[in-house]
Amino acid sequence: MVVFAIMVCGLLTACNRQSSATADAQEFVPKAPDYADSTMWITEDRDPERTGADVFYVVSTWEEDWKTEDSIVSHYADVWNATHREHMASEINRAAAYMAPGNRFYAPYYRHTTIDAWVTQNEDTINRRIALAMNDVCEAFDCFEQKRDKSRPLIIAGFSQGGRAVVELLKHISDETYKQLAAAYVLGYKVTPEDTAKCRHVRPALGEKDTGVTICYNTVKDVQYAKPVIAASCIAINPVNWRTDATSATLHDTITVTLSPEHHVLVVKGYSGSEYEPYKELINVGDIHSCEPWLYSDCLRKNIAVRAKAWRAH
Repeated sequence: MVVFAIMVCGLLTACNRQSSATADAQEFVPKAPDYADSTMWITEDRDPERTGADVFYVVSTWEEDWKTEDSIVSHYADVWNATHREHMASEINRAAAYMAPGNRFYAPYYRHTTIDAWVTQNEDTINRRIALAMNDVCEAFDCFEQKRDKSRPLIIAGFSQGGRAVVELLKHISDETYKQLAAAYVLGYKVTPEDTAKCRHVRPALGEKDTGVTICYNTVKDVQYAKPVIAASCIAINPVNWRTDATSATLHDTITVTLSPEHHVLVVKGYSGSEYEPYKELINVGDIHSCEPWLYSDCLRKNIAVRAKAWRAH
């Protein structure tokens, strides 16, 4: 993988809407990332013709709560910990394998909130702990946006907690930056009515080629298995046929993917998702949360190119 340095950023603008995280009692908060340090990024330039997009990807959740040598608990990944970076890199590199070709790809390490926040299924706990992570992502994005070529289409994508970050970035970006947006991909997370009410930059995708839009989906075996803390979305689109109705689509010849317009989730038949083991009764239990960036990767790869081309044609 070709990795190149991000140029030194000037002053970083933190998310205006995010306050600093309210610390739980006796918790350890790892040192903040320095996004002028190239080791805080995985980047690829795979656009020799200079006709593609700039893709900003936000990785999902990889760490559980952990303790320092002094037995103080931490609810956040440590970007200065080589093992934590290795965990995040395993997903980032896999996403880059299909998002980077033909594009410039950027993915920051950040102090993502541990999975334990979501296991509580308590929105207050999640929102309190995630503020720190979202500030990191916004600072990374501001560094990226300051240096990138604004004549190129912008793609923002993220999976799970990274999908939540995509929603927060849409709230964070200026109207001028929004004009550069070809599409935002919220993979395996929700867009709520509150999100759409607060943010005019969240425009649901209605088809395959519209630009400045948000693509959102979650995958289940049956609608009863949708997890509200992750999948209670008010928008969704089928990434196989790019329809917002219940028209079924066939994937890989044997898998049927059907959007439930009522529940805003994808219902799949002919795919067990058995390679993804259930985790703490939260994910991969009737839902197939862990498949989101991978099952539809070919569809997403093609669609990024389609929307980038459509943006350039405007």
